[in-house]
Amino acid sequence: MRTFQKRLLTTSLYVAAVLSIGIVSTVSVAVVMPLESRLGGQAYYDPNLNITWATNANINGFGTWQDQQTWVSGLTIGGIGGWRLPNADVNGDNTVVDCFGGGVAGCSDNEMGFLFWERGITANTPRVFTSVVSSYWSGTEYAPNPNLKYYFLFTTGKQSAIAESPSLFAWAVRSGDVNVSSVPEPGTIVLMGLGLAGLLGFGRRQRRR
Repeated sequence: MRTFQKRLLTTSLYVAAVLSIGIVSTVSVAVVMPLESRLGGQAYYDPNLNITWATNANINGFGTWQDQQTWVSGLTIGGIGGWRLPNADVNGDNTVVDCFGGGVAGCSDNEMGFLFWERGITANTPRVFTSVVSSYWSGTEYAPNPNLKYYFLFTTGKQSAIAESPSLFAWAVRSGDVNVSSVPEPGTIVLMGLGLAGLLGFGRRQRRR
């Protein structure tokens, strides 16, 4: 009987430990980590969403949705390209989270919603950013009608979908951390090739001896 009780106690403690780890993990996921300066202050990296925002939130001024798409696709900041309009449906399930009222779990699928509701970035409180204005295009289509695009208000935190023709602002964002380069530059590739050739030549000389 005592052996059974010991096993039961051990099992209970194990289950409690697992549950406590799960609770801690859930809490840690909900922690909003600080933004990190990039490109000499010209951009800020969001470690929660793994994206990089342009510090200047109004580089291009007013424009239609298509005009802003064309502009941002050719934008470079600090020699870095690959910028885009913010995503309102990060996981691509055609379900756009409104985020009104906040909640990290719900807003992590909406880049501008997360910036407003979880980081407190508004037109009146830009914090580390500059020139944060009112209404911004997202790069996300309204699934029932692709002619409509989502936009976000940095005055109220609300979003909606409208036709592409009105002129709204655009805030450039980039996937990933601009400090991490996944593709080596051509010069780097050449140097790597020369280094490898040198190592191979050295190995051959050593074998001849």
